[in-house]
Amino acid sequence: MTRAPALCAMLALAALGLAGCDGDKGGGFSGYVEGDLVFIGPTEPGRVTALLVEEGAQVKVGQVLAKVEDDLQIADRDAAAAQLREAEARLANARSPLQRPEEVAVLEASERRAAAALDLSRIELDRQKTLVPKGASSQANLDSAQHQYDQNQAALDEAKRRIAAARIASRTQDIEAAEQAVQTAKANLSAAQIRLDRRSVKTPADGPVQTVYYRPGEMVPEGRPIVSVLPPGLVKVRFFVPEAQLPKVAAGAPVTVTCDGCAPFTAKVSFIAAQAEYTPPVIYSREERSKLVYMVEARPDDPARAKPGQPVNVTLGAAP
Repeated sequence: MTRAPALCAMLALAALGLAGCDGDKGGGFSGYVEGDLVFIGPTEPGRVTALLVEEGAQVKVGQVLAKVEDDLQIADRDAAAAQLREAEARLANARSPLQRPEEVAVLEASERRAAAALDLSRIELDRQKTLVPKGASSQANLDSAQHQYDQNQAALDEAKRRIAAARIASRTQDIEAAEQAVQTAKANLSAAQIRLDRRSVKTPADGPVQTVYYRPGEMVPEGRPIVSVLPPGLVKVRFFVPEAQLPKVAAGAPVTVTCDGCAPFTAKVSFIAAQAEYTPPVIYSREERSKLVYMVEARPDDPARAKPGQPVNVTLGAAP
């Protein structure tokens, strides 16, 4: 995991030293190609169960690179799904009538019975109202018929109200609470599914696989990558310009990059260091060591032509 930084450090030392020599000759500056790796791994620790790529393989956005054990995440997902089903059942129950259809049917039968009794008492009351004025019946019989009619009317009213109450759903507050419980359960299920999906490590960018750090059976600690990928857009040329020639370099200016055994390619300056640094105290003279240089970075127009770690020479301006 440390060989790439060590290589870059050695190249940087060499480039800084050469900058003092080459920078004064015809506007050329020594440097090297560097890549900003994307380190890809799980968000939680776990054991690698499958590695689906090897170093050097070209990968696409969203491609699964490795898988990490997911037994706990599957259990959490299933538990969240069960909680959602329970919350949905509670909501359906809150929205439904307080009594089952069979119970409502019993109440409706009671209503019909009360209505029949009321009809009978009405007939008897009408008959008593006809007989009493003729002296064929007593006032007591009329009063009893009236009392029976009033009782039956009240019984019918009670049966109707029982049916109406049985068909009423839960209170609005109960329904709203059940709806919130369903939303919470859905959010928990979504979070559990996301945690499960993240056990399949996917690449966020296109590019070649640079390094594989863990293989199947190995335990990946939290925050550690399994694979590193180098997206083409994150390749840059880093070179060092002496203080005296820094005014010639501007952000966005074109430069030409050459290297041993490759055709020249162009790049554009993307960064100029604000602070100077000294050339390293290696085999060069005291005079050379005292010179200040500024680090400059340029992005290649064709990133595929730049290989990380490759020593290069940079000249200002585009190649003719």
